[in-house]
Amino acid sequence: MRTYGRITNEDGSKTWVVVGTDANGYNDSVYVTTLAQCLKLNLGESPIYANYGIPQYQTIVTQVLPDYYVMQTQTQFSQYFASLTISRVQGSSPPIYNVNAVCHSGALLTPYVDSSVVAPQINNTFILDSSTLG
Repeated sequence: MRTYGRITNEDGSKTWVVVGTDANGYNDSVYVTTLAQCLKLNLGESPIYANYGIPQYQTIVTQVLPDYYVMQTQTQFSQYFASLTISRVQGSSPPIYNVNAVCHSGALLTPYVDSSVVAPQINNTFILDSSTLG
């Protein structure tokens, strides 16, 4: 199994890399990459999975936190991890979500990846930016 993830190089350029099954046969890195991409998606943006993503513009317009859609994403991906928890940091504005994932091998992914996801994700910095609505 494989997916593609984009990394930022030291010079600021971005490169697509292949993320695949590890030598032990675990797909945890594939699923954590896909989870991160789903949390960045706008609802209905995926051509294959229309129910993946967070309704960015609706969240901004209605000022209702996207907790339901984050919980739905957690439910969709929890089957691929030994443990997966996505929780909102109380009092954060814009809302910030911490992602804690435990692999099937027992490895804790949180210390090795940026575990906070800020939603709604309007621009590439994942921070609400009203200039993108204009």
